[in-house]
Amino acid sequence: MHNTKTTVGIIANPLSGRDVRRLVTKASVFQNAEKSNMVLRMLGVLGKLGVDEVFMLPDVSGVASRVIHAMRHGRAAEISAFPRVTFLEMPIRDSADDSLRAAELMVSMGVSVIIVMGGDGTHRVVANASGDTPLLTLSTGTNNVFPEIREATITGLAAGLVASGKVRLKDVASRNKVLRCEVNGSRKDMALVDLGVSTECWIGARALWEASCLTELFVSFAEPDAIGLSSIPALIHPVSRTDAYGLRLVVAPPGEGFMTVEAPIAPGVLLPVSVAEISEVRPKEVFKVETARGTLALDGEREIEFSENDSVKVWLEMDGPVTVDVNKVMLAAAKHHVLVRHHRN
Repeated sequence: MHNTKTTVGIIANPLSGRDVRRLVTKASVFQNAEKSNMVLRMLGVLGKLGVDEVFMLPDVSGVASRVIHAMRHGRAAEISAFPRVTFLEMPIRDSADDSLRAAELMVSMGVSVIIVMGGDGTHRVVANASGDTPLLTLSTGTNNVFPEIREATITGLAAGLVASGKVRLKDVASRNKVLRCEVNGSRKDMALVDLGVSTECWIGARALWEASCLTELFVSFAEPDAIGLSSIPALIHPVSRTDAYGLRLVVAPPGEGFMTVEAPIAPGVLLPVSVAEISEVRPKEVFKVETARGTLALDGEREIEFSENDSVKVWLEMDGPVTVDVNKVMLAAAKHHVLVRHHRN
């Protein structure tokens, strides 16, 4: 079903930024009160740009309730400028499935764009369901390589400009690379930034913040100013989001590789990583994981367990989610005076 109204989706993951890395690395905690404030700032500009309705992920952790409270008790002049806000009718499991289901519903409703608030893990989940619907990314997680760290007002402004047609989507959006994996030819998943092979055999607390258990690492892109596993190859061979290749890195025991990289693997954590091999990965080039048993960490979180009886394959694809470049949107708006009113003397 595709509606004729101008609609936008907002997925604000209330669980983002709360994994175990916040405890072991002394990283800052992104409070849900601030997430709700970010949503309210975006609603203000979306309404002024002509967005009719915003669909939101409901939750039981406080983001949705704070937005509802503000809309009921805020200043009348401010609230009157908001678009209609509709919380999706869906069961809440307080897990990643909530973001996935919300994305599926928003796509089926024909929203123009989806604003995603979370870390790499949240964006990975949403990307599994977003298809051709463009995403605007906002960082509210722990390791944030894929989403942008940006003031929410500007992200909301960019979303409104694209959704209302004031800036053409084709001029400001692009499709991303992804890493795909499969176990025994059936179970499949994807990573937006990095896919790590760990000798740890259990998913456990999911988050991977140490390199001692890492044997192989695949990245779709690697930026030198990033934090997390992708920072390891980034400090040797930077790869941009637009380059038509990724990287594969083989980790050696300490002191046994041909070089050692001091990499910021987690907030406040700089660790030496011994590198045995690094090579470029071309689209559709399939690699068989050599580690006998362990787990696959997708964008920094262990998700898949495998044993010596399993066949695990990894490859790069160019068919990932579509994202909107906020900088390009605002440059286009400035170039064409979209937000300027001229007065006659």
